[in-house]
Amino acid sequence: MGEHAQRIGGRELKRREYDESDVRIRPGKTSRPRTKTRPQHLDAEAAMVVSVDRGRWGCVLDDDPEHRIVAMRARELGRTPIVVGDQVDLVGDLSGKPDSLARIVRVAERRTVLRRTADDTDPFERIVVANAGQLFIVVALADPPPRTGFVERAMVAAYVGGLQPILCLTKHDLAAESEFAATFEDLDLTIVYGGVDDPLEPVLELLNGRLTALIGHSGVGKSTLVNRLVPDADRAVGVVSGVGKGRHTSTQSVALPLVEGGWVVDTPGVRSFGLAHITPDDVIGAFSDLADAIEDCPRGCTHLGPPADPECALDNLPGKQARVAAIRLLLNALNTNDPWFKGGQTTTI
Repeated sequence: MGEHAQRIGGRELKRREYDESDVRIRPGKTSRPRTKTRPQHLDAEAAMVVSVDRGRWGCVLDDDPEHRIVAMRARELGRTPIVVGDQVDLVGDLSGKPDSLARIVRVAERRTVLRRTADDTDPFERIVVANAGQLFIVVALADPPPRTGFVERAMVAAYVGGLQPILCLTKHDLAAESEFAATFEDLDLTIVYGGVDDPLEPVLELLNGRLTALIGHSGVGKSTLVNRLVPDADRAVGVVSGVGKGRHTSTQSVALPLVEGGWVVDTPGVRSFGLAHITPDDVIGAFSDLADAIEDCPRGCTHLGPPADPECALDNLPGKQARVAAIRLLLNALNTNDPWFKGGQTTTI
């Protein structure tokens, strides 16, 4: 390495001359070349998610409740949401032995999705359950008193998500003459009784062989019904502490197997059922006999009819007015949020 001197102002300065030997190349962290090619996991096994708990998913292989596997989400899935009811592909230790852990490497496309938001202004959707064919809307006829608004909102979410809604009434011994169910007659809604003194056979006929989500407010008897359907479920049963107020007894969704086949997904008791992600067209689109008619509606039509929408095409459907009126109850539910859902005074909507 050479040096030469330069005299400036009576001082001699030395300046180094650099060559290639002075260049330092930082070695890479690994000698293996990076690639974006991901393994295909052709040997992955199909399973259904039955529980979710703090970054671990409980899964069953071949719809067999006795073969349960705990799995984590593979790194390549990132933050892909995985919920109860999802069909997934697993690799790794599939023995199901204590302390074993598999990996979820794929999530299949969902056939149906039950979604809700915290309220009508919340932009974030929450997926309650995936791939369920039915939604059991559990409502007590007394203690707490029923609210049509909750049923309407749950029906909207079911229809839009591709689920068949079923109204399950409990505690009708306290209000045997209730006309609550008559509100929904024109929607062809299946209604069944599931109170503690009601026979289970009619309920099981609807549930056996299917994946069904149960939803309801705390204190309506949902957990009591689940314990009757699945005796070893041991779901906590709460009491109603006041008019319209219950204590949450289920803290997370879980799929429970029925003796004759099929699954029921018990969901936490809800205090609100927001529909911020749903539009009026979504609701009408769930009904094939009305979906084509709204193509003749003016832009921005909310399909509520006069005076809000004087030119709504639904008003020109012969023989459908009773059905249109019933569906407009659902549409009105999009514009109304019962304060009882948020712990306020009890009012009907």
